[in-house]
Parts: sequence; structure tokens; C-alpha cells
Amino acid sequence: MVTETALRLGDGRTLHVYDTGGAGRLAVFWHHGTPNIGAPPAPLFAAADRLGLRWVSYDRPGYGGSTPVPGRGIASAAMDVAAVADALGIARFAVMGHSGGGPHALACGALLPDRVIAVVSGAGLAPYDAEGLDWFAGMVPSGVASLRAAAAGRAAKVAYETSGAEYDPQFTPADLAALHGDWSWFDSVVGPATKAGQGGLIDDDLAYVSPWGFRPAQVTPPVLLLHGDRDGIVPAAHSEWLARHCPAAELRRYPQDGHISVLRHAESALDWLRERAAADTDRG
Repeated sequence: MVTETALRLGDGRTLHVYDTGGAGRLAVFWHHGTPNIGAPPAPLFAAADRLGLRWVSYDRPGYGGSTPVPGRGIASAAMDVAAVADALGIARFAVMGHSGGGPHALACGALLPDRVIAVVSGAGLAPYDAEGLDWFAGMVPSGVASLRAAAAGRAAKVAYETSGAEYDPQFTPADLAALHGDWSWFDSVVGPATKAGQGGLIDDDLAYVSPWGFRPAQVTPPVLLLHGDRDGIVPAAHSEWLARHCPAAELRRYPQDGHISVLRHAESALDWLRERAAADTDRG
């Protein structure tokens, strides 16, 4: 069962928080993609229960029940996660993000190193200013157009999103099979994310192409990167770059997978998180 609460922060904002509960379980903060609300990933509930994991998540500002924060950066996720963890009495935790949630998970690893046990990023973006990376290479044309508009500034991005331009993710057959099968859950998190408008999506895309507020070299906890070689939404070169620049990173590439179907390997990533947590306990 998922409990949903409205957490009032000290600055007057509200974060809409989700929690599957379980005192004594390892908390895993889920960072959602764009555009999604923050409900934790139901397709992974059985695996989490097997491993004794507790899902905690929240709608990023501007989505669902969370107060918009125009101009928010990637690094702000760390402070929001810390606030949620404090409110729930969680001292240490793991983080996991998919797609646009990947950078937000990495932010927690970089800026909350004493609290984050390990980080998983699936199909996640690299920094826009990543040296030596052709950031747009291999990206579907509509994704390039959308993010180039964001790079041109808020006015250009708002104009693009209100122009009627359609986004075509060009999902692979494996992606479509996942979306119509075990990961049809996405239907429940995408629609509500855009019901109130494009504000959350716009703020996300602006954050992706702005300085993140930390360097991947600062992500000192163990990092597991998952990426499908057929991903045209976030090309695999992004995770390749991150694997070279995060100090303790492991990259798992899947030749037949795309942006969504790579999540079929997320259960093994949860096993990896549980192993990292056990190692962390042994060191403690």
C-alpha cells in the first residue's frame, strides 16, 4: 500500500510524497522521468518486497501536488530528498532514477554522500556541458528540437511547448512491448503529470540543459548505470560518459533494449542495491 501525504516545507512549499512504509526496511528514493508524477514504480513492488525495500518518492516541483519552483536546478533534488527523509525519520537510504530522474538521483549521491548508500540511474542523462560528449548524437529528432528549445532559454522553451509541436519518442519494439505489458504502469504516471499543463516538463528540460550544481566526480557512493543500446531518447553514450566520470560507477549495457525496456533489468539493480546496503552495514 502506498501512503500519500502533503509535506509542508520550511519555505512554505508543499511536496506531494509517496511512501510504501516498513520500519526497518532499506528506503529507496525513486526519481521519476519527464513528464511523470512521482508515484513509485509498481512493477518493482514485488521485487522490493522480496528484498525488504521501502519505496519513498515525491512529485518534483511543478508536477502533481508539489508546488512549482520555476528555475529549479538538478541539485535542488538533494535538498528536497533530505527534507522528505527527515520528515519520515530516515537517516540513510538509496536512490534510483529513470531517464530524467537519473541526474536527480546523482545529485543526491553528490550532495548527500553521508546519507546515500548507493545510486542507480537507468537511461539517465549526462550533463549538458559534458566535455567530450556529443550530447545530441543519436537522439530522436523531436527530442533534439525540444531540448534545443530549452537551451535557448525559458521563453523559447515555452514557445516550443505551446506551438503544437508533437514529441515522437520513436520507441523500439522492445519498448512498446514493455509499455503494453509489464511496464504499462507508465500510463498511470504520464497522464496526471501533464493534466495541469506543461510547467513541470518545461522546468525539467530547462534544468537538464543548465549547470547541474555539482560535478559527477562528486558522486562518491557506488553508482550503477543501466542503458539500452537502442535508446534514442537518451543515447547510451550519456551513461558511457557518466561511467568514466563518477568515481565508483559500474555500467551495464543491454544491446537489444531501448529507453523503457531497459527497466526490465531494474530488478537486478535492486539486488545490487541490497548488496551495497549489506556491504555498507558491514563497514559500519
